[in-house]
Amino acid sequence: MQNNFFPQGLLYSAPIREQGNIYKPNNKTMTDEMNEKQMYDAHTKEIDLVNRDPKHLNDDVVKIDFEDVIAEPEGTHSFDGIWKASFTTFTVTKYWFYRLLTVLFGIPMALIWGIYFAILSFLHIWAVVPCIKSYLIEIQCIGRIYSICIHTFCDPLFEAVGKIFNKIRITTQKEI
Repeated sequence: MQNNFFPQGLLYSAPIREQGNIYKPNNKTMTDEMNEKQMYDAHTKEIDLVNRDPKHLNDDVVKIDFEDVIAEPEGTHSFDGIWKASFTTFTVTKYWFYRLLTVLFGIPMALIWGIYFAILSFLHIWAVVPCIKSYLIEIQCIGRIYSICIHTFCDPLFEAVGKIFNKIRITTQKEI
């Protein structure tokens, strides 16, 4: 027996979304939108080896040059050769010692910070936000109960006190 409402012997038809499946869109507009969005994986994105601080996190902190640390005022100058050698020593030492520290501690510190931010993200996603949402739901319920109690008990009291003092009239007279 063929049912006219459900062709091909199906008991029910699967709902068809207007925009299609999120993984396989069935209409052109959603396909175009997905192609326009630049989808990238954070683990495989390319890094900029020239501009290593694109968000300028350390502009005011670690841009320390020789002139920011050592400066000779007018009238107190060392020999020019000493000044040049001091500049070169400071600059080269800072450059190479930074590189040595990054070789020794860069990867372990990246590991530590990666673990820390992973834990921080996990706690934020799985603990903090759900707790805040739960709290907001509970406080909304408590707020409604509190509002009902105020309207039930305090409104009549304040209305009665208002009616008591409603008939009081104060007049002022100036005596001459």
